[in-house]
Amino acid sequence: MDEMNPQNGRFPLELKEDVAQGVYSNLAVIAHSSSEFVVDFARVLPGVPKAVVQTRIILAPEHAKRLLFALSDNIRKYESVHGEIRVEGMVPGGGFPVQFGGTMGEA
Repeated sequence: MDEMNPQNGRFPLELKEDVAQGVYSNLAVIAHSSSEFVVDFARVLPGVPKAVVQTRIILAPEHAKRLLFALSDNIRKYESVHGEIRVEGMVPGGGFPVQFGGTMGEA
């Protein structure tokens, strides 16, 4: 059996220590061409004039759709245990405003 395509749908994964720490992102910017989807994960902070891209993921269209299905399935499972995830301030058409409450801090 091919190790990267086992019948049970599981793949051996190596999770290196520096990657296991994760990267915080509160903004994703998605673009696409006929051959790929590009997802930039960024961090937006109050009082900082621009978002900083933390990582960029490039996907084939088929993998982007698999990611959509996997996220949808996981959100459904999460909500069945924890309740509906509410998204405040959604803009018609699926856009999200980037806003932070409170006052502007000074350093």
